[in-house]
Amino acid sequence: MQNSTIIDAARDYVLAQYQQHPNPNLVYHNLVHTQQVVQAAAQIAAHYRLQDDELVAVYVAAWFHDAGYLLGEGKAHEENGAKEALVFLQQQQAPENVQSMVQGAIMATKMPQSPQTLVEQIVCDADLSHLGSKEFSDRNKLLRKELELVYQMEIPAVKWLTNNVAFLTTHHYWTDYAQTLFKQQKEENLAKLQKKLEKKSADAAEETSIVPGSTEAPKSAAEKVKKEKLKDKKAERGVETMFRTTSTNHIRLSSMADSKAHIMISVNSIIISVILSVLVRRLEDYPNMVIPSIIFLTTAVLTVIFSVLATRPNVTSGVFTKTDIEKKDANLLFFGNFYKMHLEEYQWGMKQMMNDADFLYSSMTRDIYYLGVVLGHKYKLLRISYNIFMFGLIISVLSFLIAAIFFPVKA
Repeated sequence: MQNSTIIDAARDYVLAQYQQHPNPNLVYHNLVHTQQVVQAAAQIAAHYRLQDDELVAVYVAAWFHDAGYLLGEGKAHEENGAKEALVFLQQQQAPENVQSMVQGAIMATKMPQSPQTLVEQIVCDADLSHLGSKEFSDRNKLLRKELELVYQMEIPAVKWLTNNVAFLTTHHYWTDYAQTLFKQQKEENLAKLQKKLEKKSADAAEETSIVPGSTEAPKSAAEKVKKEKLKDKKAERGVETMFRTTSTNHIRLSSMADSKAHIMISVNSIIISVILSVLVRRLEDYPNMVIPSIIFLTTAVLTVIFSVLATRPNVTSGVFTKTDIEKKDANLLFFGNFYKMHLEEYQWGMKQMMNDADFLYSSMTRDIYYLGVVLGHKYKLLRISYNIFMFGLIISVLSFLIAAIFFPVKA
């Protein structure tokens, strides 16, 4: 049986299962979630260009990964889903290696996830792709509602947010592609959760401090200290979020600049190779094209030069001294300042910095500043490269037209 036929049959089978076994409590683990997982799995799998059997295993596992919820208790849904998928694949006369890969991928989604192969990693990342999507808030609300319906109990907001923050903090995607694709949005979702948790915690603290029958909260010294600590903690988290967001933005901008530079290098390298291999040979027959060709070649070479300069790394000495640490002049967060040091010396310096909040924050500030300086230099060179390419291309095309129209080669 063809691979596409097995995938289509798996889709039809699972769709029929959801229609035949409706469960009003499954407001999260429903057909919508399964379809989203299949879509995410297809996107990740396309990046890795899997073999036919591996691609079939990814699709079938994605369709069946939560089918166990329709067959029994949620705690054993992975086992039930794997068994149901095995029966389906045997009916479809699928190869044994496909059966094995599908079972392994479904079981790997069990928390804590433990994928061993690329197929298992893709399915696991697809199953939790909503953590790094803009729909995370809506999907998370549905998951909370489902748990409350299934266990017939209300989950306190602070407890739910605390568990979610802990889960997103420790969670990581397994494939490099998923890490790149979902990382930024996941960090934004985590920051929003932390902000909500801080607000809910503060509200809960104010509610518990109010005396029953009184319209005002007591003004005891202990409560004032507690509120001050809460404000300090909130401010500290705000500072950490600011540093994390700013660093992420700088890194993303640097990556964008490198990508733009690589595009210019690739395009102009092709232009240079074409000019040198094709056009130069014909200049004897078309002497009127010499000057336009020189302009075109010069444009391409200068563009490549400035693009390379924009991406060329600049590494510092890689050494710091104890005096630098005492004066708080060393930035231990940048590899260029310690990559030549011994591990023991670097650990000592890091401990000194972590024990001194001012030193730590000044190092983070210095790191962001120099990232900005590097970015400014990189984008300046990149702008020059693009300007050379744009104006040089215009001048080259005009010169070719002038040479062809006003200085034609006489037969």
